[in-house]
Amino acid sequence: MNNNFVDIFNLNVKKIDLKTEIEGGIATFFTMCYIIFVQPVVLSKLNMDPGAVMIATCVSSAIACFAMGLLANYPIALAPGMGHNFLFVAIATSYNLPWQQALGIIFISGTLFIILSFLPFREKILNDIPEGIKHGISVGIGFLITLIGLEWSGIVVSASGTYIGLGKLYSLPVIISFIGFMLIVLLSGLGIKSAIIWGILGSTFLSLIFKLVQFSGIVDVPPSISPTFFKLQLDKNFFTLSFLNVIFTFLFLDVFDTVGTLVGVGEQGGFLKEGKLPKAKQAFLADAIGTMVGCIMGTSTVTSYIESASGISLGAKTGIASIVTGILFLLSIFFYPLVKTVGSAYISKEGLILYPSIAPALIFVGFLMIANIKKINFADLYESIPAFLAVVIIPLGFSIADGIAVSFIVYTLLKLFSGKIKEVSKVVLVLTLIFIFRYIYA
Repeated sequence: MNNNFVDIFNLNVKKIDLKTEIEGGIATFFTMCYIIFVQPVVLSKLNMDPGAVMIATCVSSAIACFAMGLLANYPIALAPGMGHNFLFVAIATSYNLPWQQALGIIFISGTLFIILSFLPFREKILNDIPEGIKHGISVGIGFLITLIGLEWSGIVVSASGTYIGLGKLYSLPVIISFIGFMLIVLLSGLGIKSAIIWGILGSTFLSLIFKLVQFSGIVDVPPSISPTFFKLQLDKNFFTLSFLNVIFTFLFLDVFDTVGTLVGVGEQGGFLKEGKLPKAKQAFLADAIGTMVGCIMGTSTVTSYIESASGISLGAKTGIASIVTGILFLLSIFFYPLVKTVGSAYISKEGLILYPSIAPALIFVGFLMIANIKKINFADLYESIPAFLAVVIIPLGFSIADGIAVSFIVYTLLKLFSGKIKEVSKVVLVLTLIFIFRYIYA
């Protein structure tokens, strides 16, 4: 074996088996590649070209996986994050921004992430933000994704006089979505790593049988990326107080996700040394590179995936697994007709735009994120109330940014009026002031 290859991946030290690394990379890909089907549908809500988004998703994921493999040598794969994509849509919608400018905001947050990757400040940000708020944000986003999945399935609909109501539970889209969701749950219970993919394909197959979607093929020449490539736009208004909290929201959500994934996966794989992750700086850098490439290509924030644990569970220990996952993402660009079929919308007689093939995956991913609610310390009201507000405001207000802002403000006020303001870190105080000023001068 080539000595350079051995040195790059530290093969002799880690005593790995190349076959195991390849199998691990494949397992990770099939566990997380649902994002290839979901991302074009989500971003199309901003009138972004689905084909270009799909290519941007695959290419940026591949480059990020290659960076993780070569720079940090960890079997951790990356792709546009669930939650980040809905934040992207929500921010663009609430601020009336064209998607090009929303990509520009991600570019700025990605630049800050790269800078933080070289500074010890990133650990301070992670350590100083209250645990309750971190978990509350994750749970809130989980509820938001679940709500969207329920809406896209037709299980819940807008109702006059109330926020939402039940849809027609006997309708075909609802039944197909339910079957797809149950398939995911049953396969996951049996330990099938690619359960979400099988759920998506199963509900797509039923949608084709009952003619809810139109078959577009499986393999073809990749679509053009030109509709989104390098279309990001920067605006001087992004550096005003009104947009600072938006930039910080993108940044900290990426930091939370990345660190949480690195620690969780690192602990499972035995990569942690005395509670710390070697080459954490390189891992952060790979994540930031993925985000920068993603917004240039035309997709939302790229982040590390906890689904990488599936490859590690098979014995993957090095960056070879990540590179294998990246190669599979690149090969996926030839399957756009299948992606188009899966992402086809069904318009009901009531005018509802439904996605019975995608909805089951969103509901299940939301469930996985909501599980973090058990980590919130409800015995401490000063920790749990801010977390609770993030949990309810994010889905009910359809605003991840406002959920985060309100949780910070309430946390700081509770500490202030209880005489415990000294327990609040400078990082949290600064962020709280930014969020307050944003509401005052918005």
